[in-house]
This record gives sequence, structure tokens and C-alpha cells, in this order.
Amino acid sequence: MRPSCSFRVFGLALALTPAAMAQTVAFTFDDGPKLEATPRLNPAQRNAALLAALKQHQVQATLFVTLGNGADRPEGLALARAWGEAGHLIGNHTVTHLDLDAAATTLASYEGEIQACDQVIRTLPGYRPWFRFTFLREGNTPEKRDGLRTFLQATGYRNAYVSLDTSDWRLDEAMRKQLARHPDADLAPFRTAYLAHLRQRSEAYRDLSRKLFGRDIPQVMLLHHNLINALFLGDALQQFKAMGWTFVSPETAFQDFIYTLTPQRPAPGQSLLLSAARSLGYRPEGWERLVDDGEADIQALVKQGVLPAAP
Repeated sequence: MRPSCSFRVFGLALALTPAAMAQTVAFTFDDGPKLEATPRLNPAQRNAALLAALKQHQVQATLFVTLGNGADRPEGLALARAWGEAGHLIGNHTVTHLDLDAAATTLASYEGEIQACDQVIRTLPGYRPWFRFTFLREGNTPEKRDGLRTFLQATGYRNAYVSLDTSDWRLDEAMRKQLARHPDADLAPFRTAYLAHLRQRSEAYRDLSRKLFGRDIPQVMLLHHNLINALFLGDALQQFKAMGWTFVSPETAFQDFIYTLTPQRPAPGQSLLLSAARSLGYRPEGWERLVDDGEADIQALVKQGVLPAAP
């Protein structure tokens, strides 16, 4: 059962008239480019692998730059520039990935990080005045939330919402820890878990969009500039093709009406669709899997004996 046929929660009436359309998805990558060392691939190799997979499948993506992860140094800035030169888009993800929901984070300090990041990335090809909230959290007080919205509007920045949130970072973290313990570890179970996780999240968020809006929306997916994507992004893109999904640019996806909404967020973080559901007091079936930060996937790997049980 879906919610009632029209909503005014966002100050707009949303008529839920089912519409048949092909499911589309836009790919975005946060926190890059990273210069940290990882097993198997060095920073330049990770960057090149991501770009190669996107090129092979003719996907235009967006890299949301966290300046302090590497783009504040010449070698890291070169990796970010490679995205723009390859035809991808560049957005803003602060300098240090601080948390606007943290009591110690002031509105002024957060705005300052956006401005500092902007000064660097606006020189890159593919730059867009798009901002992706760190942790997808928009502030722990109404003053922070409304103040940042005012700031973004005044500076011409778009809130680069996520509709299809994933916990790829959790699987990446677990995989890197496993490689630290066992450098020659077989990564096939992590590939399988990664692909299954993306499929589960994609199908769940597609179902949620249909329940909330009566149609498929162009999904904006959140992934990260990390090792697991460098290794298996090509497989993920092939999986989406096999599912019948087609790829669109983030610029095209953001033209959809739903990305103009500003739901009230009683819980921090998470996707635009979950925020909309929370604003409506609607709790979809399978909610727990969407908010568990990949815990179910990690526990499945523990049960398989791939990962050690937590002490």
C-alpha cells in the first residue's frame, strides 16, 4: 500500500499517477580524488580504473571533490582534472568532510570549507556549482539547515541530492582490512557482495520512488572514489545494463522535478527518497536494509567465513 494520492508536505501537490518509463540512473562519486595508499592499486591506478570503466560503458559521472583528500596537492589535483578532461563533471564536497550535524561545526566554518573548495575546483574542466552535503546531513538545528540553504541559494549552488544511497564504503573498508590481514586474499566474495548490495539498494529505491511518486524517477546514485569501485565498477555497470537500466548524466537527472524538493529531515543523512518518506510519516517495507550502513552485507560475509566475527 502506498501513501495517499497527493501530498502537500513540500508545499506542492504531488499527483501520484503511474507512468511507465525505462529506469535511468546517474552515477556520482564522493570524497575523491584520494591519495591514500591502498592494496592492489595506487592512487593513479585507482583513478584510471574508475575512468576506464566509465568510458567503456559511455557513462558521464560527477566527482564530488573533498579537497583535503588530495586535490589540495598537485598530484591529487591532476587526478581530479583527469575527470573533467574525460568529460565528467566536478562538484564540491568541502575540504575536510566535516559534519554539519556535529555540535562543534559552526555554520560559518562549514560555509568557509565550501568556499575554499570552490576556489580550487572552479578552475577545472567540467566544474558545476553543485554541492553534496557530507554524510548527507544538512544540519542538526533549523538555524544551520536554513542558513546553509540560504547560503547555497545566494552563491548559486545546487544541492546535489542523492536518491539512491549505497554503503559501498562499508564493503570497501572491510575489503581493505581483509587485504591488510591477507594480502593475497581472494576478492571474489567481496565482488559478489558489492554487486548484490548495489542490486538490492537499486531495486529498493526504485520501489520507494514508485510508492512515493507513482513512477520511476531518474535515480542519482552515491558511490565513492575508493578501491572497491576501482576494482569492480565495470562489473556494476554491466549489471545495471543486464537489469534493463540505462545511464543518464547527473545533469539530466537533476532536471527532474523531485530534485527541487526540500523535505524536512527528522533524521540525519540518507537519501532524498528516505527523507521524503520520513517527512510523510511513511515507513516502507524493508526500511531496515536501507538504513543499516551495509551491516547485513558484512554479516553475510562473516557467516560465509570470509570475514572474522567481531570480537
